Amino acid sequence: MILDTLENSRKYHCVHPLFEKAFAYIKAQNLEAMADGKYEIDGDSIVAAVFTKPAKTAEESNEKFECHDQHIDIQVLISGEEQIGWKPRASCKQVKGEYNPEKDVSFYAEDPEMYFGMQPGQFVILFPADVHSPMIGKGDIKKMVVKVKI
Repeated sequence: MILDTLENSRKYHCVHPLFEKAFAYIKAQNLEAMADGKYEIDGDSIVAAVFTKPAKTAEESNEKFECHDQHIDIQVLISGEEQIGWKPRASCKQVKGEYNPEKDVSFYAEDPEMYFGMQPGQFVILFPADVHSPMIGKGDIKKMVVKVKI
């Protein structure tokens, strides 16, 4: 997991060959004015979703304590305040249901090991080893989730 501000995103271009293109797209947008919806950035290699939804309680979010096998998430907070629960996948032992290859998601019946906060202009990179429960907070949260194919 990597947590930082968009101002520092250049530091992470070397982590994955598609990160430079993904961050260039993010930084070229007027995020506050972007409409909710799905955006194709580079075929199915980089896709984004922008959405505005009511925040969840930690208990609600932890019901879908998730991780992905085929994609890395770059989650950018646009407005609101958000907390995300996190735990290393290697520490998770209780799988909840089966892996869904269509949605590239696995769920765990676990509790996060820690929670961290995000402010607008920050992003988190979540790798397949990062089990996470996002959207925890109060009020509405607007964010962009960019899926980068591994």
